[in-house]
Amino acid sequence: MRLPLALAIATERWPIAGSFDISRGRKTEAVVVVAELSDGVSRGRGECVPYSRYGESVASVTAQINAMRPQLEGGLDRRGLQTAMPPGAARNAVDCAFWDLEAKRSGRPVHELAGLLAPHALTTAYTISLAAPADMAKAAEKYASRAVLKVKLGAEGDAARIAAVRAAAPHSMLIVDANEGWSESTVAANFAACAKAGVALIEQPLAEGKDQMLAQMQRPIAVCADESAHDRSSLAALAGKYDAVNIKLDKAGGLTEALAVAAEAQRQNFTIMIGCMVATSLAMAPAMLLAQTARFVDLDGPLLLSKDRADGLRYADSLVYPPSSSLWG
Repeated sequence: MRLPLALAIATERWPIAGSFDISRGRKTEAVVVVAELSDGVSRGRGECVPYSRYGESVASVTAQINAMRPQLEGGLDRRGLQTAMPPGAARNAVDCAFWDLEAKRSGRPVHELAGLLAPHALTTAYTISLAAPADMAKAAEKYASRAVLKVKLGAEGDAARIAAVRAAAPHSMLIVDANEGWSESTVAANFAACAKAGVALIEQPLAEGKDQMLAQMQRPIAVCADESAHDRSSLAALAGKYDAVNIKLDKAGGLTEALAVAAEAQRQNFTIMIGCMVATSLAMAPAMLLAQTARFVDLDGPLLLSKDRADGLRYADSLVYPPSSSLWG
């Protein structure tokens, strides 16, 4: 007989080292919401990042989770959660808390419960924030030994930015993320500049809903959907426009749906990228399982913080290692 569950919700603020700048703004701290499910013996945790781009806030996500309290404390399980809550950050926190709780209760790691192979260390990208070309070159030079750099673009002068980064980091694989910042009038020139710099992948060059041009233009570099890709229902609209999809647990609404998104994306011949928001290792831990078969991995969120959780993931050079059970799973 299963013990009844108790739900706890917490908002945490984690300062960012310096700032994190993309085309739509600047952040100096990561504000996360943590859901905890406990039966009095075992507890499971999940972390999410409310994102205003998707109409989310800390208040709205907290309210969404709190509204589920009667059902969660009344016996709703992880499978029922998938239809009881919509995709998004709120469901992600609860879904990952369920997976963690199941692991703690059973004494088996989440990868076994999910029927996955044991996770191993992966090469992760490291993000270079949007700034003036000279400042981005300075940052790229500092991290030029990393295998993969993710370069934030999406403003006037991007050709100079990517050229400066490439000159400063001649041996790193470069991924560009425009965060919907390019327009129909600038996309071709920016693609050409990225091709000249040897960029391997471009994320979301045009705004969601205004990206049909990608289906008509010649794409010299593979293009990855981020803001246009959410749960499985979003994949059909990406065909012909995108070559890859960036799967994030906060968009999909948890590990359960994200695993299904990855399987369906592979069936539709999309290359898989696993991404993250700026958050602590508690948010990265379930994504590590998802990332094991991905072509591109971007799980550097904790590296951008002033400090991480005490039991956080281990990062060494360009590698990120699977979580300990004390953290999650």
